[in-house]
Amino acid sequence: MASSSSASSPPPEAVQKFRQLLQQSQSLLQKIAELEMDRNEHKLVEDSLQPLDPQRKAYRLVGEMLVERTVQEVLPSIRTNRTHLDATIETLRERLETMQKEAEQIRQQYNLQVQ
Repeated sequence: MASSSSASSPPPEAVQKFRQLLQQSQSLLQKIAELEMDRNEHKLVEDSLQPLDPQRKAYRLVGEMLVERTVQEVLPSIRTNRTHLDATIETLRERLETMQKEAEQIRQQYNLQVQ
């Protein structure tokens, strides 16, 4: 049976918390998409550099400065950066999942409708 609190309008705090969770979820989704694009770019560069001679010149953008290095020097840092991006993306996905579960609990508890 439904309780009397679900028959009346939900408390404003619950509605605000629900909206806040939805906004944060959208922001996280956008950030994840950005990081996935960065990761894909790192993978493309890694795949391009892999077959090259380790002593071949390679240029790397550091801040706004283009720095000359060798493939042997650049490749490990690209792999490390990609690994860090993978870990960050996984962490953000876990946080997103937690937020979505919390929002779903609030939605069900107060019978909120998503527009």
